[in-house]
Amino acid sequence: MGEIDLDALAPWLGRTETKEDVLTQGLIDKFRATLGPHLWDEAGDVPLGVHWCLALDTVPAAALSEDGHAARGGFLPPVLLPARMWAGGDVTHIAPLKIGETITRRSSIRNIVAKQGRSGPLVFVTVEHEYLSGNRLCIREQQTIVYREISTPRTGESAADAGDPNTLRSTLTPDPVLLFRYSALTFNAHRIHYDYVYATETEAYSGLVVHGPLQATLLLNLAAGALKTSPHRFSFRGLAPLTLPCELQLHNEGTGTSGTVWCQDQKGLRSFSAEYAAV
Repeated sequence: MGEIDLDALAPWLGRTETKEDVLTQGLIDKFRATLGPHLWDEAGDVPLGVHWCLALDTVPAAALSEDGHAARGGFLPPVLLPARMWAGGDVTHIAPLKIGETITRRSSIRNIVAKQGRSGPLVFVTVEHEYLSGNRLCIREQQTIVYREISTPRTGESAADAGDPNTLRSTLTPDPVLLFRYSALTFNAHRIHYDYVYATETEAYSGLVVHGPLQATLLLNLAAGALKTSPHRFSFRGLAPLTLPCELQLHNEGTGTSGTVWCQDQKGLRSFSAEYAAV
């Protein structure tokens, strides 16, 4: 594909949308049933990371693209690149969400940037989300989505020591059931998470892909456990796709008030990383 026409995407800059939801005990129960052993015990009634399951896009099946995402040209710009993934983000926790309250997510397109990557053109779209519980601003997030050509995904960054016991905190073995349940929690129909044939033959992954938000949720809760409080600042980025079968290792290296957490597989290849701080 040739040069990206940013002028055609410019009308989407500044575009906004507002969605509402109610934070129910039922959603929290499902969230805990899916991720329970890896959630921070001291979070209180509302576990960290559940905001990624709230005020979601509810696109009718007839309005989905082949990959399971909403058809291009709605709130997000119609980038003419076939593959899309969560590249990273920056979360600021301001106040806790409360069960039973209406959660409002106010979103706006903040930036659209084209770059040339090793495998071809890339387009990065930055979206700002504000989550309000009742009339209180609770979470502000800058989320970056990357669009790219379909090619064999690159591998992650190798850890200095794949088995370093000083940073390893826990492990889990993600399976198709976990991916299905997290897709259901987030109403995510992207086929790379549940359709093996599509993931491997159309988008060229080696297996089903572990969600970026799922990994971010695990790391957010790991950081909270290290700090013994909710991180005020949590900045994360995707390094490489994590595909099944794999062992997902959760690592932390910190000082008590800040640090780095990351996901890696059994070979020491890092898939997701985050920096966190208490203030």
